[in-house]
Amino acid sequence: MTTRVLELDGVDVSFGFGSRRKHVLHDVGLTLDEGRTLGLVGESGSGKSTLAKVVVGLVRPAAGRILIDGEDMAGAGRERIARLRRRIQLIPQDPYASLNPRMTVGDALAEAIDPLRGRAEAHRDTIAALLAKVSMDADAADRYPHAFSGGQRQRIAIARALAVGPEVIVADEVTSALDCSVQAEVLGVLRDLRASMRLTMLFISHDLAVVRHVSDEVAVMSGGRIVEHEQRDRIFASPQHDYTKLLLASVPDGKPLRERRGTAVSK
Repeated sequence: MTTRVLELDGVDVSFGFGSRRKHVLHDVGLTLDEGRTLGLVGESGSGKSTLAKVVVGLVRPAAGRILIDGEDMAGAGRERIARLRRRIQLIPQDPYASLNPRMTVGDALAEAIDPLRGRAEAHRDTIAALLAKVSMDADAADRYPHAFSGGQRQRIAIARALAVGPEVIVADEVTSALDCSVQAEVLGVLRDLRASMRLTMLFISHDLAVVRHVSDEVAVMSGGRIVEHEQRDRIFASPQHDYTKLLLASVPDGKPLRERRGTAVSK
């Protein structure tokens, strides 16, 4: 039996007013089951990051439902939204911007564990375990974000998301600013977490090779709409929508992704 953890039903989002009003998401529907990773792909401006903000409760839709274990976040009051938001955590694209430069890594993780009374000393064992999950030593807890590389900071951001004990992780372009070798490190951490924790994840990226590496199924977004949603291997072997075919034919080396070989993240 599979458990439906996240469901989006008829989600619409608009920004602005009058003649400047822009419709960003159109009747978006997605489902994500426990222990699965859904890769969301599309070019810049397709609505992927707005969808990420909707899922974690940072943007309220004009219409539709966001169900977390059957509870609707879209229609919830402030207190219930705050509670639901702890059940679904965002790993941002820029971890340095999301980490307080005046807080040690330990204090940042302790704050996620206990927002009201979080102090690193009180949670040292839990913090060490979280850092170990992302292949970092316990002494990283005593250092500040500027002391780490981009890949290390991204792993710290993953640890902080896990510290809340969420049911769903939303990873928004988490490897886009990293070079290939560091990208492979971060993807390796996510792969190990998926195996050891049955991590449930919405993985958002414009990089089709990365999405193919980490995802069980793939949804394709264009113009604020989901145009195709299928099992990973099926969508790469036999895309149905013209936009999906265009994406597969437009990878940087000019070859369809399913014909590429030897990349750091391809299967």
